Amino acid sequence: MAKSPSEQTHLRESKPLNKAQNAAHPASSGIIALVRRELRALWRDPWQLALISYIPMLGILCLWWLFSAGLPRQLPVAIVDQDHSQLSRMLTRQLKANPVTEPRSFTDLSSAVAAMQQAQVYAVVVFPHDMKKDLLTGHKPTIDVRYNSQFLLVGKLLSSQIQLSLGDGLLQVAGIKQLMTGTPKSQVAVNLSPVKSQTTALFNRNNNYIGFLVPPVLVALWQLLSMLVMANSLNRELHLNAAQSEEGISNRLTEHFWPKVLAKILLFTPILMLQGGFILAWLYLYLALPFAGSLALLLFAQLIMLLVVWSLVLFIFVLMRDSARVISFCTALFAPAFAFMGITFPTHEMPQLAQWWRLIMPSSHYIESHVSVVSYGAAWPTLAQQLSSYWGFIGLLPLIYLLATKLLPMTVKAQAEAAEYDAVPLPTKGQ
Repeated sequence: MAKSPSEQTHLRESKPLNKAQNAAHPASSGIIALVRRELRALWRDPWQLALISYIPMLGILCLWWLFSAGLPRQLPVAIVDQDHSQLSRMLTRQLKANPVTEPRSFTDLSSAVAAMQQAQVYAVVVFPHDMKKDLLTGHKPTIDVRYNSQFLLVGKLLSSQIQLSLGDGLLQVAGIKQLMTGTPKSQVAVNLSPVKSQTTALFNRNNNYIGFLVPPVLVALWQLLSMLVMANSLNRELHLNAAQSEEGISNRLTEHFWPKVLAKILLFTPILMLQGGFILAWLYLYLALPFAGSLALLLFAQLIMLLVVWSLVLFIFVLMRDSARVISFCTALFAPAFAFMGITFPTHEMPQLAQWWRLIMPSSHYIESHVSVVSYGAAWPTLAQQLSSYWGFIGLLPLIYLLATKLLPMTVKAQAEAAEYDAVPLPTKGQ
């Protein structure tokens, strides 16, 4: 019996595409299908879900809480009083009055140094024998002040605060000595401090460590999380069954590789930008830290930084093509990002190798734009000039393409050979 034209049309439409047609038309479901594929993979991966959801939020809040005091207070300082005079007790009270230092008495220098080595105290102050007598008789006694420079910020802060407290106390003694020699009281202050200086911080007037340390720390954390998200997504492609497919999309590593990478970028870039935007909103809108520029400029700088992070992770992936090695190498590359930003240590004092390493990190380029916008209110022309430092990363793109063309087929071939070897049955005993 003859079929109607509508039935014939229906039969032709329901005929499935063969494997060759699917390979020839990888976008039969389009880029949207690839993004859906990534979403399904994301939903099935608890660790990846954690990296884009609660882990960043917990990390941001915990780091802010660590520095929420704003300034270090009552840092323990060992006092070794070998003079036991009214002067040494007065200088100890001066240190006690300073909110940054908390004096702790030790009987001898060796025990005080041992306590500093064990991080029980951060500095040691030694008042020598006959200190008061030497001062009043015109000699120059030496007050031994030692601090642990391994704690960069703590050591620097204690060094300045101890000198300030001791200096104020010794000025009182010097004033008494001048009065004893007959110097008029009106002239004593001029003799002791002929020039008075005032130090005013332009961009951190309260010397608040939140505005100084927290932004670069959070940027380093955000870069590390971004790297992990993309590296995990790329590594997943190495462990899929190449013989299977989803919605006409082959799981083979070399099939539709670049559309798959594009789908990952389209999915994860908005998610990571939301995290970066949350950091800026938390710091400069909720906490109301001093901010002189535009948040829109910082968001654009974050976007450029994120795309550069993607390119570096992709380069390492196509170069190594091994999950453990990719994660290990990326972590080793990005983990010391905060130290290379130049916030707590001048970068020009670093060894040449460290300076080259710093240039590889996208966060080192971003932090310059961040400081310019936040502190100086830099506008778009200045930002564009600073972002030009990323041009060197454009050279990675053709290199990534060449490496993917040469190395990915080798990985697919090795996986196929391993699968064939696993499929061969082992001979039974006695054969």
